[in-house]
Amino acid sequence: MKALLDTNIIINREANKASKQDIGILYKWLDKAKYTKYIHPITIQEIERNPNKATVEAFHVKMKSYEALPTTAPMASEVAAVSKKFDHSENDRIDTILLNEVFNERVDILISEDKKIHTKANALGISDNVYTINSFLEKIFAENPDLVEYKVLSVQQKYFAELDFSDEFFDSLKDDYPGFDKWFKKKANEIAYVTINKTNGKILSFLYIKKEGPDEVYSDIDPIFKPKKRLKVGTFKVVSNGVRLGERFLKIIFDNALVNKVEEIYVTIFDKRDEQNRLIALLEEWGFQLWGRKNEELVYVRDFTKKFNSQNPKETYPYISLGGNIFVVPIYPEYHTELIPDSILHTESKGDFIDDQPHRNAISKVYISRSWERNLQKGDIIIFYRTGGFYKSVVTTIGVVDNIYQSFDNVEDFIKKTRRRSVFTEVKLKEHWNYNPESRPFLVNFLYVYSFPQRINLKQLIDLGVFQDIEDAPRGFKRITQTQLNIILKATKTDESFIIH
Repeated sequence: MKALLDTNIIINREANKASKQDIGILYKWLDKAKYTKYIHPITIQEIERNPNKATVEAFHVKMKSYEALPTTAPMASEVAAVSKKFDHSENDRIDTILLNEVFNERVDILISEDKKIHTKANALGISDNVYTINSFLEKIFAENPDLVEYKVLSVQQKYFAELDFSDEFFDSLKDDYPGFDKWFKKKANEIAYVTINKTNGKILSFLYIKKEGPDEVYSDIDPIFKPKKRLKVGTFKVVSNGVRLGERFLKIIFDNALVNKVEEIYVTIFDKRDEQNRLIALLEEWGFQLWGRKNEELVYVRDFTKKFNSQNPKETYPYISLGGNIFVVPIYPEYHTELIPDSILHTESKGDFIDDQPHRNAISKVYISRSWERNLQKGDIIIFYRTGGFYKSVVTTIGVVDNIYQSFDNVEDFIKKTRRRSVFTEVKLKEHWNYNPESRPFLVNFLYVYSFPQRINLKQLIDLGVFQDIEDAPRGFKRITQTQLNIILKATKTDESFIIH
């Protein structure tokens, strides 16, 4: 397989220590998955024009790590049309030349962190062959689960003083923020959320959050904030690793915002590194909007007042509304905690569910079904019912429907829409597809919202009148009424602060 690498990835690999961790992981898995790393002649020219002589010299020394494309594809008319629409600079045109190699099938994939490249790839219909670092790693792990060696420990709360400040993870933060080392030492006895690579002890993600009251001074933010209760995301960094730690940390941010009853969440962030631009894209996907600036940093804000957007639940996550349909859906024990690890039962071992797969960390997940009931809508509520019999079946989790896929072009299309957020390997997905050609499965993209603190079993559900008898237990998506849901919420001792009645 031939992987063409964008210029910035190569430059970061050879000369930018601050991005070494992300790029190093990428190169490791390119080699493990037996991809040949290709470089375009125009990239060589671009690097040789770099004013940093050390970068150019380092590149020439390490040229043997890459295969240069011996010939280049003539510009396809479709690519030229996209270039005319999107390209406004020489860098844009160079990016299009790289995309042209993918469009003409001279290489199998292109890896780039540039948002505009991905926009153009989508316009050309080749987005399945153009990856970010993170999406490439997710693809590798989904296709080759046996390759994955390291385990990512679950998110831990650590005092700043317990962390190794010499870890290369902090290098970019030291470079971006003068006085970061002094700030870090001052926070010695405060708590941060971290994940650590179990194999080598390196930090993979870090989150520090702070509650602020209405009397907080924001004179350095333009436009200035009005008085409100806020949650500040003080430091947030995630290394690209293919296991969706970014979403896992967003869940922590939203959970803290709920507990602290804030009206707004905000984060200040530079936009000069690929890792920062990845984080900005993630924040925007989940409802954060550009507010203004704090000196050289951008300020992104997320309204956290109680509201619900049924057409885009991510924008108002974790709030849900009782205004739509409500379904109970069964999930087998062998898949339950694999897909929804936060809903682990007391009888299960946490050690069996280490967060080393994308679907475990993601808020957004996929449920595969052959249910007769298929009339789900965006914004509908789903209650997960872990099967197991009269006393062991329990309702565990609330989710909200984000999207539904009812039909697919072929098995490859089905796998593409499923694999990164599902518990199943590609082999299992093909088995699902081929199980009954007369009744293909459909997919429900859902957002994991809440795990019930108190579990109630099938017997209790029958006693409470949610189900009539054992035969009434769900076989597929089973509609229930708002009254029945309210019974479940009360019996499970649910904190209803995220529910709009």
